[in-house]
Amino acid sequence: MTLFAEKPLTGQTVLVTGAAKRIGRAIALACAQAGANVAITYRSSSVEADQTVADLSALGVEASAHRCNMDAPEEITAAMTEIIARHGRLDLLVNNAGTFASATLESTTPADWDSMFATNTRGPFLMAQAALPHLRAVRGRILNIGSLGGIEPWATHGHYCTSKAALHMLSQVMAKAWAPEVSVNCIAPGMIVQGEVGVAYQHFAERTPMKRNGTAADVAAAALFFATAPHFITGQLLAVDGGLGL
Repeated sequence: MTLFAEKPLTGQTVLVTGAAKRIGRAIALACAQAGANVAITYRSSSVEADQTVADLSALGVEASAHRCNMDAPEEITAAMTEIIARHGRLDLLVNNAGTFASATLESTTPADWDSMFATNTRGPFLMAQAALPHLRAVRGRILNIGSLGGIEPWATHGHYCTSKAALHMLSQVMAKAWAPEVSVNCIAPGMIVQGEVGVAYQHFAERTPMKRNGTAADVAAAALFFATAPHFITGQLLAVDGGLGL
């Protein structure tokens, strides 16, 4: 593969979790445009997942959708088995699936806390664990999607921020533990919006040095960088936030 290959992911298989819509869909489409065959998982958005697979297939690649609840270890194992049976290999795992919620610390229940961590931290860990032997076989990559909230403390999102901060650290631990066969990196998106935005979102844009909110395409471009960058780059956390965290 040359440095400026037109479709640098040709022949590879990428799995993007939670990719029926929004950021995950954008990442999946970017990888397909780069030549990769793409598998996606979804939890309940079956209609959107089917549309995403159709859009991926229209790009001339093999695509598949697999229902998977990231809270359920047995579903993660089953999804990985299905994906390998369908595509034969796995070169890149993008752990995008996650959940977001607001709650004051004093109102956060044990169930709220456990549910947030089950999806945002344990789920990516279990999916990476299931993918590991397949990634090792091809010197593959893992990309975790964290959050600016895992870098900065948001007072009304304590359980969310903490789960993403844990995912950031998990990414570094994976990078160290699974080198040199597998490279592991993490993206921390800032304020990412789609479509029409209200006054509250405009406020964030005004606070951002780049004077706009981010888009799913911004995150997808960063994901494509890590998908095609030298395998030597590992253990990195990249904020895609327009400078909002500065």
